[in-house]
Amino acid sequence: MRNAEIKRVTNETDISLSLLLEGRGNCDVLTGCGFFDHMLALFANHGRFDLRIKCTGDTDVDYHHCVEDIGIALGSAFKAALGDKCAIKRYADITLPMDEALVLCAVDISGRAYCSFDLPVPSQKIKDYDTELTEEFFRAFTNNAGITLHIKKLSGINSHHITEAAFKGFGRALREAVSLDKEFSREIPSTKGVL
Repeated sequence: MRNAEIKRVTNETDISLSLLLEGRGNCDVLTGCGFFDHMLALFANHGRFDLRIKCTGDTDVDYHHCVEDIGIALGSAFKAALGDKCAIKRYADITLPMDEALVLCAVDISGRAYCSFDLPVPSQKIKDYDTELTEEFFRAFTNNAGITLHIKKLSGINSHHITEAAFKGFGRALREAVSLDKEFSREIPSTKGVL
């Protein structure tokens, strides 16, 4: 089973996280931010990852440190759970609709961190969540997982729908990319021999 546990403690946050790639989408997340909890639950459910996160932090300041540090911890967990990446499909993409919103998400488990983030939203806040934090999460995740990620809004006017489509799309694309490919049962899917 491909799984990982991460404990990350800084002066700003205290995070405990566990991840199972071959899960059922079970999610137990408590970050201190209801909207972010909802997004992580959607990500886990659509990715079929079992995910547990408990984060305490300086939410009296804002949610920036919690969101970014969870991105760091979750990206690190994916990297650890994937190990040498033998037999993974590696690539995946999806164009995901959420009512009027349409978001493209493409993933390459490349071993190289790159995040192309083009997801403008009309609102600066969704309840008390700063919408600019979505980019912080995805950048922190990709930098620590060592993956290439492209997220692009194709259409949409509702900030909640646009953000939700991004998290759902990321879960579904990542689920496909990390899944095992019988064609590469004992191989790294790269001509280099490593990812």
